[in-house]
Amino acid sequence: MRMFVFIILLLSVVMAGCAQSPKNGASPLQTADQNRQVKVNQTAPQKKQIQDPRAVSDRLEQIATSIPNVESANCVVFGNTAVVGINVPPGMDRAKVGTIKLSVAEALKKDPYGVDALVTADMDLAERLRNIRTNMRNGRPVHGLAEEMAAIIGRIVPQMPRDIQTPPQGNQPQHAAPNRPVNHP
Repeated sequence: MRMFVFIILLLSVVMAGCAQSPKNGASPLQTADQNRQVKVNQTAPQKKQIQDPRAVSDRLEQIATSIPNVESANCVVFGNTAVVGINVPPGMDRAKVGTIKLSVAEALKKDPYGVDALVTADMDLAERLRNIRTNMRNGRPVHGLAEEMAAIIGRIVPQMPRDIQTPPQGNQPQHAAPNRPVNHP
């Protein structure tokens, strides 16, 4: 296997080194001009390093609640990433909720701390973010996060397949139907 990988690498190096000269009389200088690359400066806002997570959280919540139909927002900052949960009026159409979520994301994009923030309008996740935020502000960041992550994972995967225990074959209940072949039409 190593020999095969070595041969492939050797062939790719040889092929790269055997560059062809330009055809139909073009000089190498003309070909170089045609392959010139244009350098473009980055115009998107750059994400700033988060020094004070609480201040960034408050700022992003304020930006999110400034959008019409956003009743409240909860932001949790971990390291250099922010997750913003928004609450919208109950009974709102899904398409309208998606539009509001997009509006919040666009507003956060203009902020250097919110450029890479994650926005959710899911009621359950927004509530869990609020609980995490409350625990963090009460001085229990790890405990609060662990509780909420356990609840989220428990909701996503309520039963782990490896935790299912099958009864031994010899201990079948008396009322169980005998194994019969099934005839399929």
